[in-house]
Amino acid sequence: MRHARRRVVRRVTRLAAVGGLLLGGAMVAQAAMASETPPAAGRTLSSAGDTGAGLVARLGTARTAGNWIGADGRPVVAVTDDAAAREVRRAGAEAKVVPHSMDELKSATATLRSAPRVAGTAWAVDYRTNRVLVRADSSVSAGDWSRLTGVAERIGGFVHMERTRGSFTTRLNGAQPILSTGGRCSAGFNVTNGQSDFILTAGHCGPAGATWFADNQGNRQLGSTVNSSFPGSDFSLVQYAGGKAGEGADVVAIGGGKGVRITGEGEAAVGQRVFRSGSTSGLRDGRVTALNATVNYPEGTVTGLIETDVCAEPGDSGGPMFSEGIALGVTSGGNGDCTTGGTTFFQPVTKALSTLGVRLIVSAQNAGGAQGGASSPAPSGAANQGAMAPSAASPGSSAPVTGVSSEGSTLLARLTDTRNVGPGLLVIAGSLIALVATRYIRAEQDRKAYQRYYSATWG
Repeated sequence: MRHARRRVVRRVTRLAAVGGLLLGGAMVAQAAMASETPPAAGRTLSSAGDTGAGLVARLGTARTAGNWIGADGRPVVAVTDDAAAREVRRAGAEAKVVPHSMDELKSATATLRSAPRVAGTAWAVDYRTNRVLVRADSSVSAGDWSRLTGVAERIGGFVHMERTRGSFTTRLNGAQPILSTGGRCSAGFNVTNGQSDFILTAGHCGPAGATWFADNQGNRQLGSTVNSSFPGSDFSLVQYAGGKAGEGADVVAIGGGKGVRITGEGEAAVGQRVFRSGSTSGLRDGRVTALNATVNYPEGTVTGLIETDVCAEPGDSGGPMFSEGIALGVTSGGNGDCTTGGTTFFQPVTKALSTLGVRLIVSAQNAGGAQGGASSPAPSGAANQGAMAPSAASPGSSAPVTGVSSEGSTLLARLTDTRNVGPGLLVIAGSLIALVATRYIRAEQDRKAYQRYYSATWG
């Protein structure tokens, strides 16, 4: 019985030592891979989006009517003739033959823009149905609705009219809340011009000269708006009072002490899964439903927006929208809420950066060291908001939010941290010692057992 127990103990010890070797090896390998410098992030997102956009550019707007990412992840291109469809399929994408080209669809939206402006309306080209979708919220009167419907009927049957609940409003009142006398907004992304650092947020949040604070009492001055565009577009720059953003500038907070590291900017694609963070409603996800959308807010008309089915609420304005660590937009406005759902529009980041002459602050590793000392504010995002679990998709590479305790991290998470090359080697060394010790103990036990047997047999 005693020998059986010893055998069990030896077997358990060997298994533990082998497990330690495997874990240590995995830690070292993972850390080694993580230490490699990833390629600098570009302006494009997925190969599917790149393929579709490239085909549209090559074939032209007279033979195509947009592209999107299908449910299976493949690029889909709308085309107007069979020859174009064959070319799309040869390139590995899916072709959908449609009756109206992008030129026709854009002509329709231009006609809508030239009609008398009706606040509470919005329109965008729906690539997947090959229609122009016009929406009117509950504030639009019956007379205005009738007149706009008449405009749509004169354009053609591919202009679809739809009433929607709620009102199209800016979401003034995200991730990290910023406050002024005009209301509350969300910090979007941290940017720099090489000399000073700024917060990129929504233009409707406040005009140039507006002063922003990080607390309700007005004791912690954050900075002031130095450039603003609204209506027309919807973006603004808030210059940090101290000139620099601070540590963690490349991270947007998503709640619960967690954040997403931003590695670059890109163009959104119809059908793409996206995430939005805001100080009112936290982290939410959905899909891009249209591009180049127009919204007639009560304050004025904004064009060139990204349309999504992600929900948002007052106070989320200016908050970041991203996917897989790529910055896509800042929250502009929409209708509905995060209980009933709704439509939310975003100002594309690429246009804002180009117009303002600034660039995103990303980690020195992703920027190839080009950022120099400009990689630093308290992270944009809702640092103190509880984040909603966005189903099965991941919003991007995670990163700790500056100033938040990491006590909640599990032992496994700490052991498998990609930076732990040293601990991984220690685990391997300890496991090797355990294996050697196990063999030595077994040899000693066998030797003593043999001595006892020899003594009993030969005296």
